[in-house]
Amino acid sequence: MIKYIEETTDYLKEKGFNNPEIGIILGTGLGQLLDEVEIIKEVSYNHIPNFPTATVEFHKGKLIYGKLEGKNVIIMQGRFHLYEGYSLQDVTYPVRIMHQLGIKKLLVSNASGAINLKFKKGELMLIEDHINLQGGSPLAFKGVEQLGSRFTDMSAPYDQEINQKLEEIAKDNSINLHKGVYASVVGPQLETRAEYRYLKIIGADAVGMSTVPEIIVANHLELPVAAVSVLTDECDPDNLKPVNIDEIIEMAGKAEPAMILLFKKLIKSL
Repeated sequence: MIKYIEETTDYLKEKGFNNPEIGIILGTGLGQLLDEVEIIKEVSYNHIPNFPTATVEFHKGKLIYGKLEGKNVIIMQGRFHLYEGYSLQDVTYPVRIMHQLGIKKLLVSNASGAINLKFKKGELMLIEDHINLQGGSPLAFKGVEQLGSRFTDMSAPYDQEINQKLEEIAKDNSINLHKGVYASVVGPQLETRAEYRYLKIIGADAVGMSTVPEIIVANHLELPVAAVSVLTDECDPDNLKPVNIDEIIEMAGKAEPAMILLFKKLIKSL
């Protein structure tokens, strides 16, 4: 993997991805942030050596380098998922590349379903902790110790300083930012009523199909990371209706301006 990382990094440096400060991963339906970015370079994933290719129709599949609030940023427009047939090492490969290029902070977004029925669709949740239900680890491969500690500590996976800043920004801008636990499942099928009940019992406030692998690798690399979920639906097992993916994407778009405001003001303060 070290050889692959070097090849990919050299290619992106030649393309002008120089001295980035912050990495951003955009989740499902969350692309409006790019309207705020002064784009300097962009490369399709399928042109980047050793990079996976996004296969989900609403994930664009571009790595973007530019300026946001005066900082050099790298933005993943579209992420990778286990349910696309990738390995956990594939899913998290871009995090290793952004770190190798020099980012000092990583910000992650996703669309998720609200398990905590006090949370409503269209609201945001700051992830404080997570439950990994994806059945594996992105660190479970031969030679991982060459890239960081094999037995990575996960007692505080989300950077407390960044989270505190996000809470302050939300309060100052009257944004309803919940705090909670995110459960990451494989997907791509949605959950049954029994599975929603189970998730609530084990302490999840929201559920999605991403994010946790990237967080684990960020911690492996000792890279400070924070994540915000856009809550796109309410997962009430006693009143469960069939899920409409188009409606989820639409709800993500409606909730996104608040998340963009959070990220912009955070980046300005970093």
